[in-house]
Amino acid sequence: MISLILSILFSSLIFVIFKLFQIFKIQTLYAIITNYFIACLVGLLFYEAPINPTNLTHEPWFLGALFLGVLFILVFYIMAKTSQNLGVSVTSVATKMSLVVPVIGGVFLYNETLTNIKTIGILLALAAVYLASTKTNKSTIKKNTLLLPFLVFLGSGTIDISIKYLEEAYVNDAKIPLFSSFIFLAAGVFGVLFILVRTKKHPLKINFKNILAGICLGIPNFFSIYYLIKALRGSNFTNATVFTINNVAIVLFTTLIGIVFFNEKLSIKNWLGIGLAVCSIILMAI
Repeated sequence: MISLILSILFSSLIFVIFKLFQIFKIQTLYAIITNYFIACLVGLLFYEAPINPTNLTHEPWFLGALFLGVLFILVFYIMAKTSQNLGVSVTSVATKMSLVVPVIGGVFLYNETLTNIKTIGILLALAAVYLASTKTNKSTIKKNTLLLPFLVFLGSGTIDISIKYLEEAYVNDAKIPLFSSFIFLAAGVFGVLFILVRTKKHPLKINFKNILAGICLGIPNFFSIYYLIKALRGSNFTNATVFTINNVAIVLFTTLIGIVFFNEKLSIKNWLGIGLAVCSIILMAI
């Protein structure tokens, strides 16, 4: 139970840190890139076997991990922008609702049955993302901004189903820390390449504040996943129960944080969206 609580706290902390980036004028992209190198280093500390870099390209999950690295940095960047423009509660709902993508993917990849209850849960999730994203003062928000939570929704879901497929098909238990660390490393490298391409128009400037922000983000980013895995393996609850408690708690906790610490104003539609989000997660866990 302690591992599950820690996973909820670290996951919620990620959304809060994204919001703080805006308050402290952090350059989001630079901090995110730093975050992935930090998460990689932390992950390698938990990998006990010797590492031979030349053998990595021969791993069956190598190309899949590169693909995930690109997705990681793109989705994380969009998550940050969503938190800053629409609030931590909206980002949390969009991220947690993305679990409908693995549900649908399971139907095609693993011949899982999509029950009527789970179908209702998927429809509720889509409605939840829309309602939670709608703001009362529309004049202050660009229409394109409202696309952000749906991009988070699709991107996070694609990451979940991709990781599940690669781990089950190609990664044994002993190499999970190495696999995870390489994804973080790939995300960081692709981020650096993107910055180097931009240097012609946007000269690169080293900023200690951005690096410190990335360190603060990278540590909870790794541990949110680490403690969730520990909760799944060491808990007396079923996996469905662990995921349900984890996702519902993160949605509700980040909403509370947004209201108390960031003075986020939620309309009736927003509250309805959050309520539908909780209902959706519970239905899909049945």
